Amino acid sequence: MSIPRTMLMNKVSLVQRGRVYKILGGTSESSVLKRSSVLRRTTRFFWVVELSKDDMFAERFNFKVSMSNAIFAKDGTAQGVAKQRLIETIAAADKRVINDPYAAPFVIGAGFIKVTGHKFMAWLGQKMAPGLHEHLIARTRFVDDLIRTSAADGVEQYVILGAGYDSRAHRLDLPSSLKIFEVDQDEIQERKRLKLPKGLPNSEQVIYVTVDFSHQSLSQQLLAAGFDVTKSTVFTLEGVSQYITKKALVSTLDELKILIQNSNSTLFLSYVDEAFDKDPEVCFGKGYPRAVKRANLIKSLSEKVGEPWISFYNESEIGDMLSQLGFVIQKNVTLEDLNPLYFGPVDRMLSENQILKLEHLLIASN
Repeated sequence: MSIPRTMLMNKVSLVQRGRVYKILGGTSESSVLKRSSVLRRTTRFFWVVELSKDDMFAERFNFKVSMSNAIFAKDGTAQGVAKQRLIETIAAADKRVINDPYAAPFVIGAGFIKVTGHKFMAWLGQKMAPGLHEHLIARTRFVDDLIRTSAADGVEQYVILGAGYDSRAHRLDLPSSLKIFEVDQDEIQERKRLKLPKGLPNSEQVIYVTVDFSHQSLSQQLLAAGFDVTKSTVFTLEGVSQYITKKALVSTLDELKILIQNSNSTLFLSYVDEAFDKDPEVCFGKGYPRAVKRANLIKSLSEKVGEPWISFYNESEIGDMLSQLGFVIQKNVTLEDLNPLYFGPVDRMLSENQILKLEHLLIASN
């Protein structure tokens, strides 16, 4: 029996330490299976094999081509984060840290991921970059907790800067009184609205705000969309700062200053530690395998999808930026801090040699 065509379209190759691994489906790859060493059988129809030397050149070529394929153009980061949310969602209910029932439409190969299952996809992720999946899920949960707490405390507005394929407006069971502004480029928002199912919870509370930062003002666009400067607001800038220049970040924060002068506001901001660019080993737990090579791989992959990491910060630098806005940092954490909080209760605690500390997650208030 062969696997469905949609799954055959989503084979995955990995290049690790000079070896090439490939996920194969059904009997269509029998010739490769005969020449390869089977590493693991995942389901009735899927195998992971170590390819023989005869196949390595072709697979390396295919890997490089696929990473620069047009499917990653312009929304590669948004797709990648949605993929990790999907992988976490298909874990057993008592083992998962977050649940996003709306992630699948934004993920290339979602059907393949669902069939292979959480355990296998997590194993695959560990082969590429140990702890990266957990880092992204911990970041998602950290922001989820902030939004839930803020909503319970009566915050009146929620602004998602660089919303991408964020689904919190629909999956967090937020109060109907909370007005939600999703800010992003027009192309991303159009794609998102086409892919989201109809009749989602809280759809009437979501206001899509298109901003072309090359010639439009963030504050003016929000005000035109109905943002109220007198109401308490939580702003999130999640997984964005590394992709924009420092000047652009300062400009964005200056725009926020206009909006928060007459209200109590909270800001979530993530940033990549400058050590990741200068001394990468500092950003990994003790004993993390090939930390420098893994750091270079992460940066290389972001470049291949057309969204390179260009800005890195230290805590003092970020603190100075925020203090000029009147913000005081309340929390500044990494996966190292969140590991026992989120993964301990579901019996998935990472060991020290699986910890990534490259991105800081901070909460500040004015």
